[in-house]
Amino acid sequence: MKPSGSPRLASVATTVRSTPDAADADGLTVGQVSTRLGVTVRALHHWDDIGLARPSLRTAAGYRLYTAGDLERLHRIVVYRELGLDLDRIRAILDDSTVDVPGALRAQRTQVAQRIDRLQQLSAGLDRMIDAHERGLLLTVEQQAAIFGPDWNPDWPAQARQRYGDTTQWQQYAERSAARSPEEWQAIADTIADLDRALADAVDAGVTPGSPEANQLVERHREVFGSYFPLTRRMQVCLGRMFETDPAFAAHYDGIRAGLATWFRQSIDASARAHGIDPDTATWQ
Repeated sequence: MKPSGSPRLASVATTVRSTPDAADADGLTVGQVSTRLGVTVRALHHWDDIGLARPSLRTAAGYRLYTAGDLERLHRIVVYRELGLDLDRIRAILDDSTVDVPGALRAQRTQVAQRIDRLQQLSAGLDRMIDAHERGLLLTVEQQAAIFGPDWNPDWPAQARQRYGDTTQWQQYAERSAARSPEEWQAIADTIADLDRALADAVDAGVTPGSPEANQLVERHREVFGSYFPLTRRMQVCLGRMFETDPAFAAHYDGIRAGLATWFRQSIDASARAHGIDPDTATWQ
């Protein structure tokens, strides 16, 4: 990487090049040094207080002034600070003749490389999170078809975002989606397929909505749906209505077993009543 490509390295290079000659550096006030080095007065006072860089001269009135030698030390402190060294490490480099300066800088370079790697990972994670909020599924069309089956419409995630993109549930769904691999989506799809088969078996067996068997399937649906976002019972009632009235959902469930969409909605409503919820007035909350 070229120094010109990094603002920090460019700052270090500028600091080194701007070191003044000794002839014009004696007797500088803290304000003048602050301006020359681009360091705050507060930082200079702190370095003075801890004995890292103290002005060597005093005026008759007792005000401290920096000499050319003081300024040279300050330049080195600024450079090392820009490179990420803490003040204790800088003090050791400046004052301890036994310190291996190249070794210390190599160690710092290793730490910087590790931070860069971590930041690159964070950047990639942010890209995935942004894509998930905008797209819902971070799967190719081919992956979606392989995982969710030939009846899956790859336009559904975009339609869902257009309809629900400003809701908390979409945000929860997107954040979970960003962290999922195709293999994890496959496991979710398999779990949903197992539930669909269990629902079909219940209809075949004549299970009555509101029975323990039906209520158990309703609870299982809430758990399975929790892979997308937390589903309250009232939300589940709203979904049950959609399963029966939305053409796409109704076609899905009735395609599994004739009448399943209505049976499932009735089972969800019966379970809601058992928990003190009126399904006729339940809202998405």
